[in-house]
Amino acid sequence: MKLIFLGPPGAGKGTQAERIAERYRIAHISTGDMLRSEIRNATELGAAAKAYLDRGELVPDSVIIDMVKDRIRREDCKNGFLLDGFPRTVVQAEALQGFTDIDFAVNIDVPFDRLVARISGRRMCPDCGAAYHVSTYQASICQKCGATLYQRDDDKEETVANRLNVYTEKTAPLIAYYESKGKLFTVNGDADIDTVTEEIVKGLDA
Repeated sequence: MKLIFLGPPGAGKGTQAERIAERYRIAHISTGDMLRSEIRNATELGAAAKAYLDRGELVPDSVIIDMVKDRIRREDCKNGFLLDGFPRTVVQAEALQGFTDIDFAVNIDVPFDRLVARISGRRMCPDCGAAYHVSTYQASICQKCGATLYQRDDDKEETVANRLNVYTEKTAPLIAYYESKGKLFTVNGDADIDTVTEEIVKGLDA
C-alpha cells in the first residue's frame, strides 16, 4: 500500500503516520524529518533548506523530489510506504506520479483557529525526535532520552500564520487533485488521537 497524508501544519499527520505505518507494516517517510536530519548534520542541503524553513516557506521542488525518489527505492519500501509532508504542491504530485503510483491520499482536516495553539505549543527533542505539547507536558527534558527540549523556529507563532497561508495557497489544491482521481478520503483531525486513527483505518480497510 502506497499512501499520502495531507493536512495543514499541526493537523497531526506525523503522529497518525507513525501509527498507520506500523499497523500496515509499511515505511513511514517524513520529508520534514529527512530535511531536519540534513540540517542537524550541517550538510549543504541542510543549510539551503534551513533558510526556507525558518521563513515558513517550502523547500524548492527539485530538492524534495530527488530526495523522495531516492528514498522510495530503498529496501524498506518494497511492501509500500506512507509519505508524510510530500507532495506539498500539485507540481510535486505530478512529478510523484511520474515514478510511482499512489493508492490513497488521506486528508486530515482541522480548523485553522485550532492549529495556531497546536503548533506554537509544540516542543521537540533534538536527539530522538520525540514531540511534546505544553498543554500536557511542561517539563523541559525529554522523557525518552533526557535531552533538553526546544521549539522549532518554524513552530514559533509569528511563523505559523505564514505556514498556514502557504498551505492554503500551494498545498490545499492537492485535495481537489486527488479527489478528482478518486483517491482521496477525509477524516476529522480535530477529534482525539485514537478516534482519528480509527477513522483512518476504517477508511483504508474499506
